Amino acid sequence: MPSAMEGPEGAEEAEILHYEETEDDSVSPTDLSELLKEGTKESHDRAENTQFVKDFLKGRIKKELFKLATVALYFTYSALEEEMDRNKDSPVFAPLYFPLELHRREALGKDLKYFYGEDWEEKIQCSEATQHYVDRIHHVGQHEPELLVAHAYTRYMGDLSGGQVLKKVAQRALKLPSTEEGIQFYTFDNISNAQQFKQLYRARMNALDLDKNTKERIVEEANRAFRFNMQVFDELDKIGRSLPEAAQDGGFPVHDGKGDLRKCPYYADKLGKAGPSCPYHAAMALAKQPLVQLILAACMAVAAGAAAWYLM
Repeated sequence: MPSAMEGPEGAEEAEILHYEETEDDSVSPTDLSELLKEGTKESHDRAENTQFVKDFLKGRIKKELFKLATVALYFTYSALEEEMDRNKDSPVFAPLYFPLELHRREALGKDLKYFYGEDWEEKIQCSEATQHYVDRIHHVGQHEPELLVAHAYTRYMGDLSGGQVLKKVAQRALKLPSTEEGIQFYTFDNISNAQQFKQLYRARMNALDLDKNTKERIVEEANRAFRFNMQVFDELDKIGRSLPEAAQDGGFPVHDGKGDLRKCPYYADKLGKAGPSCPYHAAMALAKQPLVQLILAACMAVAAGAAAWYLM
């Protein structure tokens, strides 16, 4: 996937959602890890080409949208880990139960506390697309636990691979603290070597006692999980298009000069009765002053002269 960022980091981001599978001579084409790798390639490509992901990789992510994405993850992982706990002793899932290493719910809670404050649980709600995803996870965990591996694979292997790139992009684009507040979700304190852990996880997947039909159903479920994720991405993208563009470094959003300022809830709330006027209107009023117009004209003349000299 093309990225606006150059150099080695940009190259890494070009394959953001792929799980960095390494060659292993001991792996058979009929092993579950290989079937999932090959069977979800098309879904990988579609997911990494959603507008939300492409914008995210280029650092074009609004803080409010990142917060909503974190909320979606919280509800998703709460459901997934509830069902993993339910099936921790089931032979079709028990070998893949790594709560200390993988579980993300607690980390996401810390991120939401950072973004929303102490009462964050009262301020968030599950979106429609996320609820569909959550409902499916609960159905699988309670009625078809052999398919739970598909959802665990899709989420956790991605978090340990491309998710680490997203962590760096978010931290840089949103100017988050170097102490990692707001991105605890991406930090796996109990995994010292992500590549080795992924190899262990794939080996455990391949050791599950599953017949051919069940493996095919797991691959189908993994593709379904990707579709749920893409629906959440599309939902976030639609919300993002409706959010106002914020000024850099936490300043006011730029008002476009359209409509009555008194009807703008953002400015009414931020500036109050005694506050200054809209930055756009204030600038336009200042520009109409004769002295300011004279200064602007002089600056334009100097700039034009410099440009002409440069092009000679």
